[in-house]
Amino acid sequence: MSTEMVYLQPAPVRIWHWLNAFGIITLCISGAQIRFPEYVTVLGSYRSAIMLHNTAGIVVALSFSLWFIYYKLVANSLADIYIPKGSELTTGLFRQAVFYFFAYFFGVPNPHHATPERKFNPLQKSAYLAVMFVLMPFVSLSGILLMNMGPMREIVLLIGGLKILVAVHFLLTCSLVAFLCTHVYLATLGKTPLAYLKPMWTGWEKVEHHGTEQTD
Repeated sequence: MSTEMVYLQPAPVRIWHWLNAFGIITLCISGAQIRFPEYVTVLGSYRSAIMLHNTAGIVVALSFSLWFIYYKLVANSLADIYIPKGSELTTGLFRQAVFYFFAYFFGVPNPHHATPERKFNPLQKSAYLAVMFVLMPFVSLSGILLMNMGPMREIVLLIGGLKILVAVHFLLTCSLVAFLCTHVYLATLGKTPLAYLKPMWTGWEKVEHHGTEQTD
């Protein structure tokens, strides 16, 4: 077995990651108080929760835009990093699922070895593809409509009215929270519980190579 230090997360990506993380946590807490004001009161008044939720929503939407601009126009690697290729869909997904749900608990090494060009394994790519290109845009769009009910009243009515819009926004948010919980859990499955977290602070990750490697 050999190890090497790989510069995996450039500074713009790390800044975006933590800005996005704190923004989404703020959205979850403020959103919980808006949805269940009789049970959640950590932010004081209902009005304060709405104002914080709207502000955090704008920050996360802008953060998402910066993420897209960086990977698409600056790094020019959006498709390579986030869109699964043919072999990843046919064999890589199954192999990675077996690792997470079975092999990991018997000490089998991860079949995926991260590089700057191949940061994510097939399961991660598939999940991020759904989250970043479907879930996040629709959560943001529904949130923007809720923030601008007056000028966008016709659009809200077109999609079924306020109750439908609120229900869609809430269900999308629940899906995002479920993804975040899974994301945090999988981030602890490195050599140590913090092994996958450190690169998001320093940019560098220690990658182990166990003899003959497989490609996704």
